[in-house]
Amino acid sequence: MYLLDTDHITLLDRAGAEGETIHDRLAQVPAEEIAASIVSYEEQMRGWLAYIAQLHGVDRQADGYRRLERMLDFYCATPLLLFDERAVAIFQRLWLARLRIGTMDLKIAAIALANEAILLSRNLRDFQKVPGLRVEDWTAQRTQ
Repeated sequence: MYLLDTDHITLLDRAGAEGETIHDRLAQVPAEEIAASIVSYEEQMRGWLAYIAQLHGVDRQADGYRRLERMLDFYCATPLLLFDERAVAIFQRLWLARLRIGTMDLKIAAIALANEAILLSRNLRDFQKVPGLRVEDWTAQRTQ
């Protein structure tokens, strides 16, 4: 199972070179092996709502709402891993270990660990601090 971190989801949406690299690699993985987390959904939802709220004039908000809809479509089509009891227990254990990473990243790491998933993220510096977490950055070209 591969769990997309928020940064990889954002790059997929932007469809630049890094997003294309991620897309090409994901195309080689069975669709049922790719998931997002409820925490990434929260992060992106908060971001888009804040973006729309700061736009002055409803004519400018239309594009913001289209982008919000595109995000919703992605999350409706992608299996979602939850911050369930197993993830909460792992999160609490990691929190007590005083790892120096952000709370939302720690929640995403806990979800990945609870589901034995490989986390796909550019944030290797922080996520590599989490014991037992498998993390890969798929924005870089593979060397073969």
